[in-house]
Amino acid sequence: MDSVYLVVALGAVVAGFVQGLSGFAFGLVAMSFWAWALEPRVAATLAVFGALVGQILAAITVRRGFDLKQLLPFVLGGLVGIPIGVMLLPHLDMDWFKALLGSLLIVWCPAMLLAKRLPKITAGGRLADGTVGLAGGVLGGIGGFSGTLPTLWCTLRGFEKDAQRAVIQNFNLSVLLVTMGTYLSTGIVTRDMLPLFAIVAPAMLVPTLLGARLYIGISEARFRQIVLGLLTASGLALLTSSVPRLLERMA
Repeated sequence: MDSVYLVVALGAVVAGFVQGLSGFAFGLVAMSFWAWALEPRVAATLAVFGALVGQILAAITVRRGFDLKQLLPFVLGGLVGIPIGVMLLPHLDMDWFKALLGSLLIVWCPAMLLAKRLPKITAGGRLADGTVGLAGGVLGGIGGFSGTLPTLWCTLRGFEKDAQRAVIQNFNLSVLLVTMGTYLSTGIVTRDMLPLFAIVAPAMLVPTLLGARLYIGISEARFRQIVLGLLTASGLALLTSSVPRLLERMA
């Protein structure tokens, strides 16, 4: 059991720093550690909890580029998607889910990272933003992955660094608050998880604040590289944790 607590703490430290720096990805990074040591539903619940704590800290320390009109379609779509994700969670095969999401990330993100000039999507307007927010809400309800697709979308939209962070940070905060409340009200959170919550929150505190501090000094180009690089690494970690299990099941 002590080794489980160590893995939980280590995942919280690394994921907290990444979220503080990039404004998202706590769940993706943490799951690359926790998937090896925790039951999938416990790992998903911890990921939502840790991501929520990190977003609250980030919202306090980094407040730039906020635009309510730009943010609102994402949030409204996300709120519609959350109950769908929560409903799917008990029935979802997490190994296949992580394999599919990981495959998407390791194919799409390096292509964007290596492109000299990213295509800028201007079509779709607020309806498209809301649809992406809905997909993010579904992923948030499943396990704290709410920022993945909106982050890719904002990058393709060509949002400036502060505008993109403001959208993702506040979108995640809204979605994760509702998701955690839903987890509590539906009994997904149990007493057995409370000691793990007590490890995650203090372990991620300093790393999250340090990452947020470093964010302020990075350039637009460097921020894009960090975001896409983190998404690629997260996709690889998801595949590493899921593919061996799938192959074992198929044998």
